[in-house]
Amino acid sequence: MRYLMIYLITLVAFFLVDILWLGVVAKNLYKEEIGFIMKAKPNWVAAIIFYLIFILGLVFFVILPALESQSIVDALLRGMFFGFVTYSTYDLTNLATLENWPIKITIIDLIWGTTLGGLVSTISYFFSSNL
Repeated sequence: MRYLMIYLITLVAFFLVDILWLGVVAKNLYKEEIGFIMKAKPNWVAAIIFYLIFILGLVFFVILPALESQSIVDALLRGMFFGFVTYSTYDLTNLATLENWPIKITIIDLIWGTTLGGLVSTISYFFSSNL
């Protein structure tokens, strides 16, 4: 039950932070930079599966080890590294394989993935540490 609660806390934290990014901060960024390859409507099933797996990875590789070590700094640093690695996988693969993939998006996404991973992990650690 504890693991499920940690997962749900992380899920909520992730969606709040990522919605702020996608809906406010970078609202038009992706359309302007990669609109030429974007679908008119996202594949929500694929997006949801990605989010569920990403959050599972954060819980397993970041939050649970940080809770074990009782270190919010550990959560922050592990989360940043996890976000950097996962977003690097996506963006560097796109940069390597897609025609006209903008380096600007790769750089922004790597910074965002690192930030997202760190923020969500720190928030999740904070709210999960008393479970």
